[in-house]
Amino acid sequence: MAKTYRIAPSILSANFARLGQEITDVITSGTDIVHFDVMDNHYVPNLTIGPLICEAIRPVTDAIIDVHLMVMPVDRIIPDFAKAGANIITFHPEASNHIDRSLSLVRELGCKSGLVFNPATPLDYLDHVMDKIDMVLLMSVNPGFGGQKFIPETLNKLRLARARIDAYMQKSGREVWLEVDGGVNAANIAEIACAGADTFVAGSAVFGAGKDSDPNRYNSIVGALRTELAKV
Repeated sequence: MAKTYRIAPSILSANFARLGQEITDVITSGTDIVHFDVMDNHYVPNLTIGPLICEAIRPVTDAIIDVHLMVMPVDRIIPDFAKAGANIITFHPEASNHIDRSLSLVRELGCKSGLVFNPATPLDYLDHVMDKIDMVLLMSVNPGFGGQKFIPETLNKLRLARARIDAYMQKSGREVWLEVDGGVNAANIAEIACAGADTFVAGSAVFGAGKDSDPNRYNSIVGALRTELAKV
């Protein structure tokens, strides 16, 4: 059976002056998920967007909104994003004093939950909470800013994560997505997929393809990403 690959453009790289139209255009071009990067200038050295923006874009698209929380602590803000229309909420294990509780909170509020691993964060956090996880997100850059280069060691970590997820899926029959975020582009997406990823966050690679008003400007880059994935 052919593997399903999902492309998740990160709106961190979009034109915020016309964000609603950007999301409509990029989803129409053939992407699957709206990736929503939340940074607090505390856990990471940058400040981005919050629940009000999520609430504003929810009526614009039926696509999955995948909220990546780069904030500390996480429990206070999780309900706000669930109420604002998030479908998936992921957070970093270092940002929660009680990881199991935070994952359970996301689930109780009707969202899918996941953990995010920075380049040097071990995967051991997965050992006792896989039953509460719907997505594992590996950062292939150090979080905080878009436009960074892919860290090659992430390929080895992807293989390890893939093995863990496959073993769990075989035992439980439940699907868990493996997402990668940072420096993904048409030149490396096939190699990343071969290492085990099935969901790909692409920010500057996609939104950098054009900021003009042509609604089809993302078709070419998304087509190139799909072409590379078809080779896997």
